[in-house]
Amino acid sequence: MEPQFWLERWEKSEIGFHQQEINRALMSRWPALGLPRGATVFVPLCGKSRDMVWLRDQGHSVLGIEFIRIAVRDFFAENGMTPKISPPPRFERWEANGITVLCGDFFDLTADDLKEVRAIYDRASLIALPPVMRPRYVAKLDEIAPSGVPCLLITVSYPQEQMPGPPFAVTEQEVRTLYAGKFEVELLTTQDILSRDSGFRRRGLTQMVGQVYRLRKLER
Repeated sequence: MEPQFWLERWEKSEIGFHQQEINRALMSRWPALGLPRGATVFVPLCGKSRDMVWLRDQGHSVLGIEFIRIAVRDFFAENGMTPKISPPPRFERWEANGITVLCGDFFDLTADDLKEVRAIYDRASLIALPPVMRPRYVAKLDEIAPSGVPCLLITVSYPQEQMPGPPFAVTEQEVRTLYAGKFEVELLTTQDILSRDSGFRRRGLTQMVGQVYRLRKLER
């Protein structure tokens, strides 16, 4: 999506994609990554997700990136944090209580920015991107992620013609195609979402499943 699309959504508070509660799949499947306390977790396109607070509370340092400044500001304010804000050169850096959010473009990141990262959590990045942008996103992630790093990836799949994204439908086959040769891919769970989310039913969906994957960046 164009940056202006997301900026307008945040300016108008049209952020139905934001979850107030901690993601259930994160809480139940995060241990599958086997990450030690103290390890740094990278959260791309993080918005103001409270999942970052949960990850911090598990003993991790958290590094997020988000290009909408309103989202970054609201994340720290709504969680009662007073961040230290460092100006660019490339990113405006917000830091407080074990959480750092870089305000800027994901595609401007380098491998050096992620050199301390030991895991990745993607709940809202891949599914926020239209099909044409997904290969570029995965290629960039492959470029900057340290070798061997695990990733917990959460997607949704539904008949795309029934609802315009975001969130966009991403099938298992597409996940395996996108990450082939870059990450190992293991499907951990598939579960029905529509039965517990009336909002998507009102938008016309007849089926929707959530899928959770464990990925691992291949050694180079």
